[in-house]
Amino acid sequence: MIYNTLGKTNLEVSRLGFGTMRLPTKANNADIDKAEASRMLEYGIENGINIIDTAYPYHAEGLGGSGESEKFVGEFLAENSLRDEILLQTKSPSWAIEKESDFEFFLNEQLEKLQTDYIDIYLLHSLTVPDWEKVKNLNVFDFLDDALSDGRVKHVGFSSHIEVDHFIEILDEYPKWEVVLTQMNYLDEYYQSGIMGLNYLKELNIGSMIMEPLRGGRLVQNIPDEIQGLWDTAETRRSPVEWALQYLWNRDDVDCVLSGMTSLEQVKENIEIASKIDTISESDQELIREVARTYKTRLANRCTRCGYCMPCPHGVDIINCFTEYNIAHMMDNPKASAMQYFSLIDEDSRADCCLGCGECIPFCTQMLDIPEELEKVYEYFGDEFDHF
Repeated sequence: MIYNTLGKTNLEVSRLGFGTMRLPTKANNADIDKAEASRMLEYGIENGINIIDTAYPYHAEGLGGSGESEKFVGEFLAENSLRDEILLQTKSPSWAIEKESDFEFFLNEQLEKLQTDYIDIYLLHSLTVPDWEKVKNLNVFDFLDDALSDGRVKHVGFSSHIEVDHFIEILDEYPKWEVVLTQMNYLDEYYQSGIMGLNYLKELNIGSMIMEPLRGGRLVQNIPDEIQGLWDTAETRRSPVEWALQYLWNRDDVDCVLSGMTSLEQVKENIEIASKIDTISESDQELIREVARTYKTRLANRCTRCGYCMPCPHGVDIINCFTEYNIAHMMDNPKASAMQYFSLIDEDSRADCCLGCGECIPFCTQMLDIPEELEKVYEYFGDEFDHF
């Protein structure tokens, strides 16, 4: 296993982290197959992974609520006397914070579930702009200061799926951030905070962690023939998983990549890839860019995210509705994008809230009939998330 220094934390972290959002299950998402998941974690730790990432809602029955992941991780670490051998990362459910005392309530519940008296890295989970304003007004800085001071938390940060300008604003508002978790893969260089966000983290010496390196598995499953044809022209032959992970590990602004593995075979494959140095040639880097461009020809509409249609007078988040719709078509995986659509876009901002006023149409640089396209988004995703 190869290790990196996690920014200003000075922690030595395995460049492959174990994400526990997609552990193997039995009857439903909350029914973790503990025997198999334990084998996976045991193998991972024995072969060099030293960080486990979990969160309050992981392995809940639906979107939200308290999940089973933290409880399982806590039991596993306690039963195997491994708590002090690994770095434990979990997240405060920022969307569920309604009053100042909720910060303490959730942290104390998480410490109990994890069977520990300290958390190595504690992140504010999946910050949106409204949630950030809310937690600021509820004195989140005081809470983080206290948690650091009394030792219940060793390092603090946040995860987010927001645009780079808001991302930078959050980074600049609190000097004690040490770790940030963002979505990144070779398709997402200019999606959400993207490479500009990673560059800024490096400038601030803040530890950078990556989620969705395989875009929920979509970069490695059901590869279109035209994409596979491009990979087959590479100077160095690699599997789809190798392309996705090595793309990230070839960047000097990525410290750790979290992978939500669902089988022991995936753990073994990812560790093998993480344990070797594989420098991608300039020619193969251009091939990765060509693969990304080819994927993007599969978009459902021509939205370029220019933002001229915003703000919608009725509050519709036109840009992100189209983004998730286009990604779903590009990757031919509506359910995976539905999770993003329903969790990251507020209920009052989704496509079905469009009243068809047409005020946005004259501003579209791509001459889209935006209300008509939003109707297509609504028909595609429906009213509610039913992934589980």
